[in-house]
Amino acid sequence: MKKKLGIAVMYLVVAILIYFYGESILSWMRHSGKDSVVITSIVATLLALFPIIPYPVIGGIIGAAYGPVLGAVVTWIGSALASILMFMFVRFGYQDWGMKVLSSNKGLNKITILFEKNAFLTIFTTRLIPVIPSILVNVYSALSRVHFIPYSIASSLGKVPSMILFATVGSTIATNPKELIYIILFYGTFLAIVYISYKLWRKRVLSKVKIKTPY
Repeated sequence: MKKKLGIAVMYLVVAILIYFYGESILSWMRHSGKDSVVITSIVATLLALFPIIPYPVIGGIIGAAYGPVLGAVVTWIGSALASILMFMFVRFGYQDWGMKVLSSNKGLNKITILFEKNAFLTIFTTRLIPVIPSILVNVYSALSRVHFIPYSIASSLGKVPSMILFATVGSTIATNPKELIYIILFYGTFLAIVYISYKLWRKRVLSKVKIKTPY
């Protein structure tokens, strides 16, 4: 119990600090030079771990400050590390409680088993769809029996397209706003393909659950 409470308190304290000093942090990021890449990556990780400020905004600011290529790398590092850290926090502090919750419902337990068997593909695909909250993927994966290495690789790879988008949009707004429409059209088409593929795959998986579950 002390371990769970300690992690929750630590998380809450850092979240409060970011809430009060978020604007100052964003201002520093806007004016930080390229010599501050390491520090900016650490700050981006903290801002992704405690999503008080929407991360697309963070990625856009980093892209405007560092350019589309370096900005995308820094944005990706921050987001990927934050997801891995969140996974570790939840896995270390709350998995025993989470496993009881997931196994207490027959239907949810069946879905969790299928998720664990197809963990890499599921995590990778859900990362490609920005409308699926990242924190839900982090927590659900950590509470399940998904192993750390497959989660980290699938999660990090799946984040690449959206992080490139955030940084590129920020850089484009700062340099050539007219090209923004082409970026939106291209990424919108990409998302539509990914989302339709995901829905078809999810429908197939859920149909297996219904067939095998006698309720």
